[in-house]
Amino acid sequence: MIIPKFKNIRIEAYKPGRSKIGKLKNIIKLSANESALGISPSAKKAISSKNINSSKYPDGKSKVLRKEISKVYNCDFNKIICGSGSDEIIQMVCQLYLNPLDEVIVPQYSFLMYRIYAKIVGANVILAKEKNFKVSVEEIIRKVSKKTKIVFLANPNNPTGTYLNKIELINLRKKLNQKILLVVDDAYFEYMKIKDYKSGLEIFKDKNNVMILRTFSKIYGLAALRIGWGYGAKKIIDAMNKIKPPFNVNQTAQTAAREALKDSNFVKRSIQHNIIWANKIKFFLNKLNILTNDVSANFFLLNFDKSKFSAKYVFKKLELKGIILRSTEEGYNIKNKLRLTIGSARENIKFINEMKSIFKN
Repeated sequence: MIIPKFKNIRIEAYKPGRSKIGKLKNIIKLSANESALGISPSAKKAISSKNINSSKYPDGKSKVLRKEISKVYNCDFNKIICGSGSDEIIQMVCQLYLNPLDEVIVPQYSFLMYRIYAKIVGANVILAKEKNFKVSVEEIIRKVSKKTKIVFLANPNNPTGTYLNKIELINLRKKLNQKILLVVDDAYFEYMKIKDYKSGLEIFKDKNNVMILRTFSKIYGLAALRIGWGYGAKKIIDAMNKIKPPFNVNQTAQTAAREALKDSNFVKRSIQHNIIWANKIKFFLNKLNILTNDVSANFFLLNFDKSKFSAKYVFKKLELKGIILRSTEEGYNIKNKLRLTIGSARENIKFINEMKSIFKN
């Protein structure tokens, strides 16, 4: 039988953080930056009710959810679009803006889906070098050409945990050609309690040449339901709605996200948990000569260059005990580093104890 010819897309498929280790049970997964406290109790209650009619299509434009988003974040309802995770918003932005051989600039170490979706539509991905694992405004500007259509960046950045402060982010937008779309991914903004940091939405809410990405997968604990949203100029959102799948966000996800937004106490508890445990873990790791970024989002980039053991050695030893971290060699090509998610109290204690055991040897 003949297989009809398809496009040869030269990309390396995204490899998510592992969630299984052979036949081991009770795995502690600290590889995907998921919520340490799980799902909001009110969101959990809402999706456990019998009010969701699974035999009917969901609201294709997520109107009720968008109204709640606009209320919580004091932003324009008509400039919001919801997606199946913020990944789908990235995909739609690339479909809308990019033609083959257009150029997209991404930081050297950044969320892999920016480059994957850009390559799928035939664009060239240009990597801007980072300085000490921090996004460099100067390097991004240096890479700009007449072919540049989009600059993607997450702030704080994944997987490095570093960030651009408010002044640096504003400076980037000022230095870029006004016709270039700047996409700022606010995936971890809730965790950021640093004085010189401001989210992309706070800074660029009224800018027509900036697209903001938000997700419910992290602090809200709705990763399995796949829901996120984007915020941009009404003309951009209207155009994205033309290419958006008609029922891309399921009703359960819309309901859970709406209730999660209302539960501000849960968000506060999650932030406080992250601050307390991130500081404890950083202090502990420093005693082992494992260097990390400053406390920012809900994860650390662990640097083993001055450590007694290599990242690979520690990674494998932890796996034997049922603890999974994220290797940064695959996809990111960052050597001798691991990414660690801040987990629940039980998970963090287990991680610390196992690390103590490894480094006794």
